[in-house]
Amino acid sequence: MSDVLARIRFLVGRGDIAASVHGFRELAADGILSDEAIGGIGSAVVVEEYPEAFKGPSVLVLQRDREGKPLHILWGIPKGADGPATIITAYRPKPSRWSSDFMRRK
Repeated sequence: MSDVLARIRFLVGRGDIAASVHGFRELAADGILSDEAIGGIGSAVVVEEYPEAFKGPSVLVLQRDREGKPLHILWGIPKGADGPATIITAYRPKPSRWSSDFMRRK
């Protein structure tokens, strides 16, 4: 498992969670409930990892909503901080832009 994802899961488990303004907007724009994003972290699968991102380590994960539909959530941890686990962005991946398993960009 990714070190970044393990840290995110730990932070979520202790309730140390936030969302960026952009993250809130994107959740709302795609009709994703925050509890789906937060609750799905346990079964999340790493799509892309950015351990050296400018604003802090982050990881794009594939999760599923309550109906089993795919979600991509970009989680991050602010640079130089121990938390919180932050939803940076979230969206419903488009099949035209992703492989059939939503793990690779076309």
